[in-house]
Amino acid sequence: MSQLDLVIFDCDGVLVDSEIVAARVEAEMLREAGYDISAEELAERYSGLTFKDIMMHIEKEAQMLFQASLIEHAEARVDERLRAEVKAIPGVAEAISSLSVKRCICSNSREERIEAMLRRTNLARFFEDVIFSSFAIPTKRPKPAPDVFLYAAEQMGADPAKTIVIEDSVHGIAGAKAAGMRVIGFTGASHSHPRHASMLMEAGAETTISRMADLKATLAALAEWSAEG
Repeated sequence: MSQLDLVIFDCDGVLVDSEIVAARVEAEMLREAGYDISAEELAERYSGLTFKDIMMHIEKEAQMLFQASLIEHAEARVDERLRAEVKAIPGVAEAISSLSVKRCICSNSREERIEAMLRRTNLARFFEDVIFSSFAIPTKRPKPAPDVFLYAAEQMGADPAKTIVIEDSVHGIAGAKAAGMRVIGFTGASHSHPRHASMLMEAGAETTISRMADLKATLAALAEWSAEG
């Protein structure tokens, strides 16, 4: 994989199986606030967005207003559930261990949440000092903006055109593509649904995988395809 400078992993739904946990909490709180939505629908429609952005989308679509305090309450409840429930994506530790290229994380989650989830799942050892949260970069603009990806590439000394991103959401893919990066879509987390792979391909993923066991070979194939091109 000498043609690659960097592999960027999203965190939620790629490294850790957290999207469904967060979706259950957030859907529950939205229902309490008067908006009826299931965890499955929320995950399918809004996976990859911050809860603040999810609320803004719903407010615009449903012509309703939520209390601002809902964000803080939801964050606290999600953190509590994740500390108790989050698990690593099956096979992800082995997949990361098999890679020789530089790697990092780009996420819309807060650094504290990312680090807590990585510690619980024993994945922190793979990402010491290479975690980039959209909340902590200079612009603070979350995905689907490309900012966190571009900032990570700059900090890692990588060419965006020689960077491949592993993403499970349409919004994450939009940000990676806007940053000039290539994307592998991942559909192996619990929030995945029958249309997931096709949605990720339509958003710009070059291919999708549903098992982390396929990551190394897929990266090698894309790197080789780039070299031949």
